[in-house]
Amino acid sequence: MLLTREELQERLIALHQASLELVKDVSLETLLERIATVACEQASARYAAVGVLDDEGKLKRFISVGMTGEDVKRIPHPPRGEGLIGALMDSEEPIRIADLTRDSRSVGYPPHHPRMHSFLGVPIRAADLQLGQIYLTEKIGQAEFTADDEKIIQMLAAYASAAIQNARLYEHLRERDAAMTRRSEDASLLNDIASTLTSSLELDEILNKTLALVMNYMKVEAGEIFLLEDDKQTLRMVLHRGQAAEAFWNRSRFRVGEGFPGLVAQTGEPFVSMDLAKDTRFLRDAVVQAGFQQIACLPLKASGHLVGVLNVATRGQAPFDARDIQLLSAVGNWAGLAIENARLHSNARRLAVLEERERIGMDLHDGIIQSIYGVGLAIENIGHYMDEDPSKAKDRLKHVTDSLNAVIRDLRAYILDLRPRQMEGENLLNGLKRLAAEYRANTLASATVSGTKAKLDSLPQTHSMALFHICQESLANVAKHAAAKRVSVNVWTTDERVVMEIRDNGKGFDPEKMSKSIGHGLANMQTRVRAVGGEVDISSAPGEGTTILAWVPRRATG
Repeated sequence: MLLTREELQERLIALHQASLELVKDVSLETLLERIATVACEQASARYAAVGVLDDEGKLKRFISVGMTGEDVKRIPHPPRGEGLIGALMDSEEPIRIADLTRDSRSVGYPPHHPRMHSFLGVPIRAADLQLGQIYLTEKIGQAEFTADDEKIIQMLAAYASAAIQNARLYEHLRERDAAMTRRSEDASLLNDIASTLTSSLELDEILNKTLALVMNYMKVEAGEIFLLEDDKQTLRMVLHRGQAAEAFWNRSRFRVGEGFPGLVAQTGEPFVSMDLAKDTRFLRDAVVQAGFQQIACLPLKASGHLVGVLNVATRGQAPFDARDIQLLSAVGNWAGLAIENARLHSNARRLAVLEERERIGMDLHDGIIQSIYGVGLAIENIGHYMDEDPSKAKDRLKHVTDSLNAVIRDLRAYILDLRPRQMEGENLLNGLKRLAAEYRANTLASATVSGTKAKLDSLPQTHSMALFHICQESLANVAKHAAAKRVSVNVWTTDERVVMEIRDNGKGFDPEKMSKSIGHGLANMQTRVRAVGGEVDISSAPGEGTTILAWVPRRATG
């Protein structure tokens, strides 16, 4: 039955209004259901469905209306793109049939599927590309769909094509935005980790900050770090953060190959378990009883060698994805390197302390202790003179007193050398004068400082501190080794440099044996001055005193 002109006009107006609603919808799932509903209304169909194809031309989504949710659940499987559905997927033209059960292309229905007879299928196309199809069955009030129904649904398919492309574009933009947000979060984590690992050489700080950043990024409830012991066979938990601490600390040691930490240590690869309660390799019942369901374990490596294992655990069910593990593996390598550097730094500090203790011990034994021993022998001799020659005993007692005062001065010189000094807000010249005053008080020897303060005011603080510490090292060495009566410190400037000369009239030394004579002092001077772009020169000879000439640039370099 053909539509009257008025009826056709009403349907076109309704279709136009419906199409305006379609282009507003940006959710593909909701859009497909809306298209199917409009198709039912426009063609007076009992059932309708919309199928959408993927990039390979296969049926990706299939949304139907007309059947109840219970009816859909009873059908064993969704459409597979066979029979008339498959024929329409390969067609550029609509398919309209009075009774689809008699069509040779039909393959029948799966169990519990409603019986259907009249059929109208229209492809949804964009230029030469088929995006999907509109399916209608069971024309209400008539035996079959009409040519007018076909035209109306073709117009709806054109609207649907634009709406589907718009929804796909929106989905693509959302996916790209999510990917960019994720990449930004990843970059932020890596930047935070890098800042943490480069800002400290303290092992505890590195471990705490790294684990806190990883847990915050992964949004997990608990995390822990195991470190490999010196025996290379035992992993010991050194840090836990988050919830259920007692459950995790209940098992804090694993052998390599034992439990999840041991497996990661043995293979050197990340390990993820999505169901801890059913995983017999986990070996930590207390953690499962605390409600944790998933765990990710990551190796911490330095130069290809394992240094520890980092674990993050969650009570949630959202799985750790491959991107999480890839990112955390990079973090694990960085953290492992930082841990190794912190350990090396700690070992270097311990070694430096031991070396300094050994140096001080040798100096004390060879110098001050021997002097005290000599004083003790002199006191014993005084006892012999007390009765025989009291006058001589008195002279010897004065000599012992002088010797003890000399020992006290030597001890003060060691204190001067060991005590860290700062300029305390002074300018360079005043700082040097303070060092000279302390030297005079501790050694009873002469020390003078000369220079022009005005020309030193613009010298960068780092450069001033370098010269200050060089003067401190030099005066300490003179006090301990030179037996000098006079020391002079002279500072002057050129267009490019500030120069400092320290000269003493002490016993001097052989430059080829300087490392044995004055310990680490010269190396410290060279390190300090070269760090600011300057240089130091030391000249000396036995019996001729020592001259130290140091210079720094007047302006900061680089």
